[in-house]
Amino acid sequence: MNAPGKYKEITILLVEDNPGDVLLTTEALNDFRITNKLHVTETGVEALDFLHRRGRYEQAPRPDLILLDLNLPQKNGREVLAEIKQDNRLKHIPVIILTSSRSEEDILTTYGLHANCYITKPTGLESFIKVVQSIETFWLTIVKLP
Repeated sequence: MNAPGKYKEITILLVEDNPGDVLLTTEALNDFRITNKLHVTETGVEALDFLHRRGRYEQAPRPDLILLDLNLPQKNGREVLAEIKQDNRLKHIPVIILTSSRSEEDILTTYGLHANCYITKPTGLESFIKVVQSIETFWLTIVKLP
């Protein structure tokens, strides 16, 4: 059991094709007190290869949490989410949609595909960092992950 104030190391998969958002997310997570290992994939195909441990991701760890953008090249986030939630080995991993889309259709579709949370990326730097840190606070210190 972890001592008070200590948390287990968390493995996070960030699926994001925007280098600026990857940098901001990385910085926000590094500024927080929780130990985590962040892995980044830039396309939906790479994310699924990571999760299924294919190709160059053969030794990839199983993430405890997935931060998933919807607008990805090759295979979009909705397709990735559907595949994750249909796979008995992956469906228990919480998937947080972190996207610039404010579309009601995207929100309804992703919750219909069993997303655990839908967050629209704020446009300001400070707001973006606060959102990422609040994700970390809630999902990694309050919620019990499988």
